[in-house]
Amino acid sequence: MRSRPPHRILCFGEVLWDCLPTGRLPGGAPLNVAYHLSRLGADPRMISAVGADALGDEILSYLTARGLDTTFIHRQRRLPTGVVTVALNASGQPSYTIEEPVAWDDIAGAGEWRAAVLGAEAIVFGSLAARTAANRGALDELLATPKLLRVMDVNLRAPFDERELVLALATRADWLKLNEHELAVLSGRAPVAGSWAESLRPAIEVLAAATGCRRICVTGGERGAVAWSDGALVHAAAPEIIVQDTIGAGDAFTAAFVLGLLKAPGDTHAILEHACALGALVASLPGGQPDYQLP
Repeated sequence: MRSRPPHRILCFGEVLWDCLPTGRLPGGAPLNVAYHLSRLGADPRMISAVGADALGDEILSYLTARGLDTTFIHRQRRLPTGVVTVALNASGQPSYTIEEPVAWDDIAGAGEWRAAVLGAEAIVFGSLAARTAANRGALDELLATPKLLRVMDVNLRAPFDERELVLALATRADWLKLNEHELAVLSGRAPVAGSWAESLRPAIEVLAAATGCRRICVTGGERGAVAWSDGALVHAAAPEIIVQDTIGAGDAFTAAFVLGLLKAPGDTHAILEHACALGALVASLPGGQPDYQLP
């Protein structure tokens, strides 16, 4: 009996260098998602751009060595490879200074990315790469592809966090994934009294009404995560860990969550548990793309 080919998932958005106090690491939320999808046995295809410069050469070599497909990462000759300066506070929470304009501000290139949709089952996209009209145009076309599961991983990064733009983009998603802070910002609603999961319900319902998206996943770090689907709310706890840093933990969660939706769409609790476990594992390790062994 022939085995099923791995699930092909498109990851649209930024590829860049995260400059941390400890050194320079490849990053960008969509790239982190692609990395973790690959570790989980999926077939991610990154749609992005890097400069025709030494930093671009270095990051493409790194990705190739890690087994990631770079076919649809455009070489942008007029813009440099993206760089983000990352600072960590005492609890390991990051803050970001994002350079612009950079190569991933113009992902479209000559349209080579259109071939990426062949055989794809899902697309993961975020709000940061939508800061340019060029990227929004390419993303519009991708999101119009029939039968793709469209998962928006909200990634609010000031000053590229215009609420109306993010909400408009969210109308295109089958699932929204965001953290509880982003939920409060986009919904304009603070949590109410009750258990953590139920305290989020009013804000989730406001966001669903504003976007028309009927499936929303909210992460809460050590509290775990909830998934709301047409009024039904499911909660899964997170394992207890010692946090090294939280860079990439949410992206690891996203990777496991999206792959779970393709593999076993009816078992929301199990999907959340697996996603929380992977997010916690990555938070217990340094960097957004650590080496790890799955149980």
